[in-house]
Amino acid sequence: MSTGTGAAAFRRVCALADVPDEGALGLEVDDTPIAVVRSEGQVYAISDVCSHAEVALSEGDVEDGTIECWLHGSCFDLASGKPINPPATRPVATYPVKIDGDDVLVSLDKNS
Repeated sequence: MSTGTGAAAFRRVCALADVPDEGALGLEVDDTPIAVVRSEGQVYAISDVCSHAEVALSEGDVEDGTIECWLHGSCFDLASGKPINPPATRPVATYPVKIDGDDVLVSLDKNS
């Protein structure tokens, strides 16, 4: 719920232990598919829908701060959501993340 102050509203989406190293966890938050991804010690939240083929990005490979769509091989930068290679040409949404103890908190306010 928004407080009306313009600050992002963060909510717990999973335990940090649920997100594999160099891997992703697909979730749905308020009917929004989100992939919580851990790469190179950082945790990111991005749309769990590839902008090219509308399949779950959380099922793809994670490496070096990117996630690769398992269907056609497009890679997306986890920090910006921008595609790194074709066939995808449109970015995916990214979401602000906070770590609170053992919990991952995400705001549905989009970064991009």
